[in-house]
Amino acid sequence: MGKTNSKLSSEVLTELQNSTKFERKEIQQWHKGFLKDCPSGELNRTDFKGIYKQFFPFGDPSRFADYIFEVFDRNHNGTIDFTEFLQALSITSRGSSEEKLKWAFELYDINSDGHITKDEMLKIVDAIYRMVGSMVQLPEDEDTPEKRVEKIFHLMDKNNDGRIDMAEFEEGSHRDPLIMQALNLYDGLV
Repeated sequence: MGKTNSKLSSEVLTELQNSTKFERKEIQQWHKGFLKDCPSGELNRTDFKGIYKQFFPFGDPSRFADYIFEVFDRNHNGTIDFTEFLQALSITSRGSSEEKLKWAFELYDINSDGHITKDEMLKIVDAIYRMVGSMVQLPEDEDTPEKRVEKIFHLMDKNNDGRIDMAEFEEGSHRDPLIMQALNLYDGLV
């Protein structure tokens, strides 16, 4: 897809239908809106952060938006094109629990080595806490990012090796209702 195409080709539409959970008409509508917001056909990091700032005006979403941007930007070229946008949207809004867990694991596994370390999780959790600011009242055992990470690692790191692999993440997530609730936050909205 070229940067200035205002209409998706039949081949691209078919490819997106096969790689997302959206129907042809929905894809066309999303594409129209994407081009309205991103006339170049690409979304850069700065604009992406701006979108997050609109949704979280009372906190600082910039770090979290950076991490999310990295997961959306599949080809790591520094921009999100429509295909990358729609595929991520499909998973986060209509994906199965397993697809959402895999996507979330990729978010937390910052260096993509197949494991989440405490440091990686702390970076994401700290970014989330900064993003929501004082809008959310947390229980005392989770009122700091460090406490939340310790609680998650206690729950998930079953072999106590200081890192969480995908199997531990999946099993632990199913035991923590807050994680599953967060993963299903966007169900039915799109």
